[in-house]
Amino acid sequence: MLRERWTELADVKDELAKRDWFMGTSGNLAIKVSDHPLRFLVTASGKDKRKRTAEDFLLVDEFGRAVEETHLKPSAETLLHVEIYRKTNAGCSLHVHTIDNNVISEVYGDNGEVTFKGQELIKAFDKWEEEAVLKIPIIRNYAHIPTLAHAFSEQVSGDTGAVLIRNHGITVWGRNAFEAKKILEASEFLFRYQLRLLEHKPYQLFKVV
Repeated sequence: MLRERWTELADVKDELAKRDWFMGTSGNLAIKVSDHPLRFLVTASGKDKRKRTAEDFLLVDEFGRAVEETHLKPSAETLLHVEIYRKTNAGCSLHVHTIDNNVISEVYGDNGEVTFKGQELIKAFDKWEEEAVLKIPIIRNYAHIPTLAHAFSEQVSGDTGAVLIRNHGITVWGRNAFEAKKILEASEFLFRYQLRLLEHKPYQLFKVV
């Protein structure tokens, strides 16, 4: 099971790296290995995620601590993944920093959320109604990770979802790696769409959709 999950997460990392979503070693990924006890693989801190190595991930427990003796350190935001697996049945969670998600988080940060309606790709979030509305929360970027994790946890509900951290990045989760990646891709599409729309209709910058 561990090897299978390792390979699955490494494949996701490779795909996201090709999109250049890991600038400056930023971002982190996690995938659940077991529920009882909670164990999950998470990216090691400070690694070049464009490369595939035997030290890309380490196994951590329900507190985000390494299960075995290792010189590797879990990614700084490991506690965010802990909150996801503690509160939901998600099996995979992804955190990336892109220009689009950072700009969106700043443009709509004072609203505490960004809202999308009438967009086909919100179906990735299992919203199929014709007038469905998707709201992605935006939280403050606390430098103190436990404080950030607490604020993040307040926005975590359901086995799939997404939360923006203002001027930091997006964290998404899903029941498995495929679903988490789908939600991340859909979110990034929606962010880019909204920014392009604002270029042509700048008045929408001040409109809560």
